[in-house]
Amino acid sequence: MEKYEQYERVFNYFDSNRDGKICPAEVRHCVSSIGGVITAEEAAAAVALIDSDRDGLLSLEDFVKIVEGAGEEEMMGDLKAAFELYALQGSGGCITPTSLKKMLSRLGERRSVDDCKNMIARFDLNGDGVLNFDEFKVMMSC
Repeated sequence: MEKYEQYERVFNYFDSNRDGKICPAEVRHCVSSIGGVITAEEAAAAVALIDSDRDGLLSLEDFVKIVEGAGEEEMMGDLKAAFELYALQGSGGCITPTSLKKMLSRLGERRSVDDCKNMIARFDLNGDGVLNFDEFKVMMSC
């Protein structure tokens, strides 16, 4: 099943009155069905924040943006966690050749500091000899 079709199935489940839109009351019902609690005001605020055509309801397109945005947020959290593993304490919040060597060693890959300098240099966009988080994201996208 295609990803968009999966989103549509979930959307249709949430759209209990089958009007092609999700209203704040339907948001509350969905949240409560998974064990959460949300007030009517919070549901209305959430819908208003995401509602692209300002009709007070969520369209399928709005819903897809939420779901895909949540996936991106989760992915960004995973990237940040991975970055923090490589940027060992005392490295100034960056991946240094030494911190990269240590992490690769923990993963069973033996590299010299010079090898690690060369690896970093390929993605070191500002030329400071270390990788910040933005440079790390570029590296991980290759």
